[in-house]
Amino acid sequence: MNTVLWIAQGILAVMFGMAGVMKSTQPIDKLMKSGLNWVERFPIPTLRFIGLCELLGAIGLTLPWASDILPILTPIAAAGLCIIMLLAAFHHLNHKESKAVVFNIVLLLLAAFVAYGRFTSL
Repeated sequence: MNTVLWIAQGILAVMFGMAGVMKSTQPIDKLMKSGLNWVERFPIPTLRFIGLCELLGAIGLTLPWASDILPILTPIAAAGLCIIMLLAAFHHLNHKESKAVVFNIVLLLLAAFVAYGRFTSL
């Protein structure tokens, strides 16, 4: 089970790490060209905050558990990413973006799996 959790953590860390860097550093027009059309509905500081949260979540998924320094932070980071994905799914539901909702739910379930798995193995 530990191996499966590490694989899930790695997938989530890469996805949220890349998304976090993009949302924290890229201009709005470049993000829109990459397919993130929803970014125009948010103020830039909010978008940067979302990106920073995703980036910190990606780091929190791997570093504390791998270094054995405050490993409780890994399932907390996964739970935080669940909240982000839940809010994103509601946003996309309100704007009738069903493909984005499905993607959010998949990431939510994967993060919930990691949170549960790591909380129970503390």
